Amino acid sequence: MPPAAQEDHIFEEVWQDREIKFDQPPATLKLRKGEFQIDSINSVEDTKGNNGERGILIVTNLRLIWTSAKSARTNLSIGFNCISSVNVRQVTSKLRGNSQALFAMTRFNSTRFEFIFTSLVKNSPRLFTTVLAVYKSYETTKLYRDLKLRGAIIRDKELVMLPHEQVYEKICGIWNLSSDQGNLGTFIITNVRTVWFAVLAENFNVSIPYMQMKSINVRNSKFGQALVIETTPSSGGYILGFRADPVEHLEEVYTQISNLWKVFSSTPIFGVDYTVEEKQEDAKDAFVPRTEDDVQIMDTDDVEPCLLYQPDGEKEIDREPVYCPELGLAMERLKEGTTLQSLWAIV
Repeated sequence: MPPAAQEDHIFEEVWQDREIKFDQPPATLKLRKGEFQIDSINSVEDTKGNNGERGILIVTNLRLIWTSAKSARTNLSIGFNCISSVNVRQVTSKLRGNSQALFAMTRFNSTRFEFIFTSLVKNSPRLFTTVLAVYKSYETTKLYRDLKLRGAIIRDKELVMLPHEQVYEKICGIWNLSSDQGNLGTFIITNVRTVWFAVLAENFNVSIPYMQMKSINVRNSKFGQALVIETTPSSGGYILGFRADPVEHLEEVYTQISNLWKVFSSTPIFGVDYTVEEKQEDAKDAFVPRTEDDVQIMDTDDVEPCLLYQPDGEKEIDREPVYCPELGLAMERLKEGTTLQSLWAIV
């Protein structure tokens, strides 16, 4: 059995639901494998960062994408995993005046951002209902996408199944090598994840989605030949070792997981399932397709887009004071990428 047969198979790590991006090239906004558009809502204003500017909000199973109707270069990509809360509040819009808007509080790379979207279509709750429902679906289907240790995933020696999940193999006699003596358990291999649980304690288990697998191979260990699964940095960068008893089962396990991982990479299942029930009949006629501007973007000293989305009245933990030669006094250390000139430009 080749010890590194996975090297010619590289799963494209999913960033779309785990990052926030500002003003990206339109190619970055293209949907990845397994990502699909749930709804496209016209006439939506980015009230926080581009007040007075009409745009299109696309809701996918992984993120929110807002694009300005004037320029495709003015855009946002907000992963659902970065969103901490979504609610509806009153806001003042240049295009709608006082009206209700969708507030999304987010956190990315230890920085908080606030996004406000206002629907410019009167008496249309579609912006609120769609985003809130898809976000709820994302939050309740994390086992498809997140590695889980010691979860309530096994009941009476059987896997608690997820919607659209299919079990392909259940293999007994698998030792988890996380401790010196190892723990005897069972592998359950499905179309979206690999699960191991201990025979003597169901709550001692691990659920490893294929989405979070970085590599699979067979190595020599002090226990003999072992199956090693390495997870992505975003899931903690775990290295999990398993031994089969009898050892002949190891090849069967390795082949089965490798093949299903490859199938998942080609047709990922991210778990978010939502269908728009009520859609305007003329939505297709009113749809404005995104086009790439035929212009050259020049680097300038403009304000960083991310600075426009800092939450009002909120501030992170104070950073240590440093001496500023330009001002001749001590000041709080600036965030990485921020300059004094950019701060004056905001004023």
